[in-house]
Amino acid sequence: MASTRDIRRRIKSVKNTRQITKAMELVAASKMKKAQQSALAGRPYAELMARMLAALADHVESSLHPFLATRAVKTRGIILITSDKGLCGPLNANVFKLVTDIKTPAKYAVIGRKGSQFIARTKRDLLADFSVSDRVAFSEVRVVAEFMMKQYLDGAVDTVEVIWPRFRNTLIQVPTALPLLPLTDLKAAVEGLHHDSGTVPVPAKAADSQMLFEPNPASVLDALLPLYINRQVYHQVLDSKASEHSARMVAMKTAKDNATKLLGDLTLEYNKARQAAITQEILEIAAAQFAAA
Repeated sequence: MASTRDIRRRIKSVKNTRQITKAMELVAASKMKKAQQSALAGRPYAELMARMLAALADHVESSLHPFLATRAVKTRGIILITSDKGLCGPLNANVFKLVTDIKTPAKYAVIGRKGSQFIARTKRDLLADFSVSDRVAFSEVRVVAEFMMKQYLDGAVDTVEVIWPRFRNTLIQVPTALPLLPLTDLKAAVEGLHHDSGTVPVPAKAADSQMLFEPNPASVLDALLPLYINRQVYHQVLDSKASEHSARMVAMKTAKDNATKLLGDLTLEYNKARQAAITQEILEIAAAQFAAA
């Protein structure tokens, strides 16, 4: 049995660990709430964009815009969104499984240090890596989206896809892959925007009757589609941040609970060791008195 001094040291160490994990759990819970609020704040913008795309859908020929025209896929372009820090359970590992399953040629633009380390370690083709703050600014994400759109227009990649941990709830984050370009189904994109904004789709004729486009629908669509791509990537980065903070909160709560359980076991072990020491001393005193008599 370990000495009481060693057990006291372990108890002190576990108490310190529990205090740290509890603080990290509270911080992650606060950041998760802010990330969710940021995602909800973008819903009115998504709703208006959905209405405008719905009005344009029937007035534009898909083959006239490079973002809408299909082409042979030789190299996939993938935006990989991960966390900068660890201690968030299997969040990043689950996302990396999707990347591992990709067997076709692909080039990656990575948001998050964990993702860039994984791409470098597995010797995949890394185009660029980016970092964003916890309070994600649209200007930070727009750089990534515009970089990948330029790669697509230049022919370096034939698709633009996003892989990120989709936030479902505090306990569930689902690794998801979503194609962005080419945007072959504009109506499906409109439905996706309505789903994100939580609104009821406006019938195409009703939306069309409320909007006039100058100089023409094609010019408006040419300006609107990059905004749509920027908005989608921004929403997914916010979604990833909410997933990261919720996963870290759950991981730290689990660590705190385990530390509490271990602390109880160590306290019991300490009490047993102390009681054994006291009993041994009593026996030695009694034996000494008996010998003296």
